[in-house]
Amino acid sequence: MSNKSIIEVEHLRKTYGSVRAVDDISFEVHQGEIFGIVGPNGAGKTTTIECIEGLRSSDSGRISVLGLDPQRNGRDLWPRIGVQLQQSALQERMKVWEAVDLFASLYPRSVDWESLLEQLGLADKRDSMFCHLSGGQKQRLFIALALVNDPELVFPDELTTGLDPHARHAMWDLIRSIRDRGKTVVLTTHFMEEAERLCDRVAIIDRGRIVALDTPMNLIRSLGVGTRVVFTAEGPLDTDALSRSADYGQIEQDGERIAVNCKSNQQLAQLINTLVSDGLRFRDLRTEQPTLEDVFLAHTGHAMRE
Repeated sequence: MSNKSIIEVEHLRKTYGSVRAVDDISFEVHQGEIFGIVGPNGAGKTTTIECIEGLRSSDSGRISVLGLDPQRNGRDLWPRIGVQLQQSALQERMKVWEAVDLFASLYPRSVDWESLLEQLGLADKRDSMFCHLSGGQKQRLFIALALVNDPELVFPDELTTGLDPHARHAMWDLIRSIRDRGKTVVLTTHFMEEAERLCDRVAIIDRGRIVALDTPMNLIRSLGVGTRVVFTAEGPLDTDALSRSADYGQIEQDGERIAVNCKSNQQLAQLINTLVSDGLRFRDLRTEQPTLEDVFLAHTGHAMRE
């Protein structure tokens, strides 16, 4: 990944009647990174991306993609980008090879689509009709259609929605392989885990505004929260006394379930030693690390909504 900016968005706004879908958004995307635009459904992610792709006009603001204005220079830009839309469909009886061959014919330059199908694990499905593909195979086909013109920029939009866990992880590996081939990926998703696992940097959007932007690790570190220890106590536990024994973070009790926020690994070890030395019986102890979901909650005051 380089520091060269290939997407620049400044003060982007888009409204629909009284609804501000995108409300003064600014950010940059660097060459060779996986950049995530993350937030709940209806947050403004897809509208933002469609403005960047030139599929939708903004009300105000400036957008530059590969040095071009998407609205004024669409004919020059579109052959250099690959777009996988949130909702895509093909003719039910169209065969896989017919779809990629058709899309390849639309561009002045295209890759060897036979090799592309091989790389995406679709070679054995080349003669299958679209209606006979599984959900994961359809998603890989749409990625193939987005890559057939050998784009510099790829835009997957809600790529893994509706996929089972195995297919979702396979898609994550596919996105990483696209980045490793020198492409830049701008990914939109409402799955925080997906953004945390895949993205070099993420912009968290809520109600049309960017509420946080950084690497996933830096965003999580900014919370200043350490490890959360959760266990079930099999006897009475004086949480007030436990709190006085060390400078723990928040201690929560819900019946037998206890949750303690430890600010460091040393505190975590001290907590367990205290429980053992005091003879408290406990079970189901586990540790939880803060996630991007916690970052979203901290910045918006509410949990993610579907």
